[in-house]
Amino acid sequence: MLKIIQAETAAHVAYVRELFGEYLQWVGGMLQREFGFNADIAAILEQDMRTLSKFAPPTGRLLLASDAGQVIGLGCLRSLSAETGEIKRMYVRPPFRGRGIGRALLTELLAQAHAIGYQYIRLDSAPFLPESHALYRSAGFREIPAYPGVEIPQEFHHNWLFMEKLLA
Repeated sequence: MLKIIQAETAAHVAYVRELFGEYLQWVGGMLQREFGFNADIAAILEQDMRTLSKFAPPTGRLLLASDAGQVIGLGCLRSLSAETGEIKRMYVRPPFRGRGIGRALLTELLAQAHAIGYQYIRLDSAPFLPESHALYRSAGFREIPAYPGVEIPQEFHHNWLFMEKLLA
């Protein structure tokens, strides 16, 4: 049975590191293939781990998805402003994709964002993630220009997809 929880314990943080590492290795490989860009995965992972507090309550969330005791995905939410949150690091391990886990994580992140009081939710997505783009569109996200606070380097903005959803 799928469970989604807020990462809080040292064991949870170990899973976050593992999943962030997998995600970054995969994205790094795709950036190399698509754009010839070599990312320093180890440095990015260490930076992500040093700044985990940006995903902590009350203004952020760091959610883990598990099934049958196995951690299989994560999704993060951070504050861009008092009115706007940003979804980051949505990732489901490849063997578990296509089972609605990404949708469940997104649904919970949106519910948590609403509970925090955000009016808008934004995200960025790489051009090589069409399944993710379809998920976000089906959840009511629309394309927007790059926004303040986005972590994507300027030279990639023309290739990247930036999206926003107004929360009801």
